[in-house]
Amino acid sequence: MKRIAIKIGLAVLAALAFIACDNDYYDDGHYINDPNYYDNTAPSPVEGLYAVSGDRQVTLYWTHNPEEDLAGYNVYWSDRYYGEYNLLGSTESNSFVDIDALNGEVYYYAVAAYDYNGNEGELSYNEVKAAPRPEGRNAAIFDYIQFPATGGFSFYSYSVVAYDDSTSDFYFENANGVHYLNVWSDTDIQDMGATTTFDDVYLAPEEGWGAKSVEAIVGHTYVIWTWDNRFAKVRIKNITADRVVFDWAFQTVEGSPILKPGKTSRNFDDVKERSATR
Repeated sequence: MKRIAIKIGLAVLAALAFIACDNDYYDDGHYINDPNYYDNTAPSPVEGLYAVSGDRQVTLYWTHNPEEDLAGYNVYWSDRYYGEYNLLGSTESNSFVDIDALNGEVYYYAVAAYDYNGNEGELSYNEVKAAPRPEGRNAAIFDYIQFPATGGFSFYSYSVVAYDDSTSDFYFENANGVHYLNVWSDTDIQDMGATTTFDDVYLAPEEGWGAKSVEAIVGHTYVIWTWDNRFAKVRIKNITADRVVFDWAFQTVEGSPILKPGKTSRNFDDVKERSATR
């Protein structure tokens, strides 16, 4: 047996309180309060569910159920796919935002449809999990030769640090007019090429690692594999003689390649591994 949803009993009835007074009839012609009419057919399982991970939140989307007497949806979460699913909330829409999600945690979600008589369908079948991660916009670091105290950036403190600080993940260099993003010996960086938006790069690449320095180019996105087996991305927005301005995102789940707030497509269990040598 796959998963068993926690039935919410009175909570389902409470969720039905939003039924409008002028909703007097089902579409099949039966009067809602007809004592001779009893509906015990639950809606079909929800299909098309997927999660969009953001910074401290997860947005869920799914396909609307086809039942004429559909009243709404109950949204559940768990810490594992085959675990016990707890009610997160209810909605009439085919989307829901989990605003209590924490960065760096992995959440499993499922949705069940219910009708006006309180019949709740099975949980959605597809595996849906998400890992919210922090991100930032318009950060700036400076040429480490001229300004060593502000030449580096730390994904762990989400802040500008000295280029040689123990928490520095990468630093900026202006080498006679040619600009570079540099990382340390226990870290790797890849240039993913020109991108139109920050979200064009969804996953960390599986191959091509080993570079410690890449040319910094406006409009390019770079993926960094940190010393402790986490991934980050940086998209350069502007470069001057003394600084680089960029957007960034950092996946705090160890080994997870997910770098975009988007659909989960690669199993978090299929993660990369590296030794912490720094």
